Amino acid sequence: MMAGLALILSIIALILAYLAYRRCGGSSDELKAKVEDLGITTENLRKRTADALNSLEKKVRGEDKKSSVDEQPGAGTEAETGEEKDT
Repeated sequence: MMAGLALILSIIALILAYLAYRRCGGSSDELKAKVEDLGITTENLRKRTADALNSLEKKVRGEDKKSSVDEQPGAGTEAETGEEKDT
């Protein structure tokens, strides 16, 4: 029952916010343009974050490979090196 009341109040608040926006001179075309700009900005931010995470992953994995080679030069299992040992 309380959830239903909260839903009704939130819908009323949304309607009032839209009416106040319209009264202050905002138009629906302007609102649509801002939403589209926000979508472009969000996509740009997503791409930048993905690039940064990719770069970070390469740096971390690159250092991991270098440190394991430094610790045991020439040592490694078949699975790690991808080479078969001759017997």
